Amino acid sequence: MASTFTSGGLELAYDDITPAGGASGTVLLVHGFATSRAENWRRLGWYGAFERKGYRVVALDLRGHGESAKPHDPSVYGQAALVGDIVGLMDHLQLGRADLLGYSMGARLSLQTALLHPDRVANLIVGGIGGRMLEPPKDQPAPTMTMAEAMRAEDPQTIADKTMKGFRLFAEQQGEDRLALAAFTEGRGGTALTADDLARLQAPTLVVAGSRDEMAGDPQALADVIPGAKSVTLPACDHFSAIPHALFKAAVFDFLEGWLE
Repeated sequence: MASTFTSGGLELAYDDITPAGGASGTVLLVHGFATSRAENWRRLGWYGAFERKGYRVVALDLRGHGESAKPHDPSVYGQAALVGDIVGLMDHLQLGRADLLGYSMGARLSLQTALLHPDRVANLIVGGIGGRMLEPPKDQPAPTMTMAEAMRAEDPQTIADKTMKGFRLFAEQQGEDRLALAAFTEGRGGTALTADDLARLQAPTLVVAGSRDEMAGDPQALADVIPGAKSVTLPACDHFSAIPHALFKAAVFDFLEGWLE
């Protein structure tokens, strides 16, 4: 049974697990688009890995996802509201500061959280993003379908874009609410982070992405614009196979324990 708290009038689900014998630190986990805390973190071994290392694990289902409220109104999914959910959970649990680990969309939200609330983030780990987020859009034909349209499509076989089709099929496999996810993509908005924004980050930062992750690009290129940041490239991993990889977990603990050069 999930624990819940209220943020912006919505009931959001979360887990809060403290290892036997007490915790050496607290990590807050922020999942990616069209997934959930259970799929992104628990099933793929992250809860257990942190528990074995003596960490208190806190993970939420973002609004529109998992066991949290799933309105179909795009106006409730603004970026400020999503960052507010992350900080709201920290306030609810009376966490002064915590380590923050986000993947993909959750990584972008974690970057925003660390910039807007630097006093709350002890260490920052962002996975599934890289230099692509700093690149201007490439000159190419406009997509024939938006992610929202892909989520609303009656037949996923009508989705031509490989990435959008992959997210749509994944959402269905997870039993996610496609209409809530469509509203989420329409409402999120927010200004894209620039190199100048990221140069203001204060938290020690690790950037991790797979060598075959075309959505992320080179993690070192992103780390280069963040003061003191480190990066790790996971060999032969794409956007989805990187998340459960043992080398990802090893890099996180090497970073948190000060061993990562």
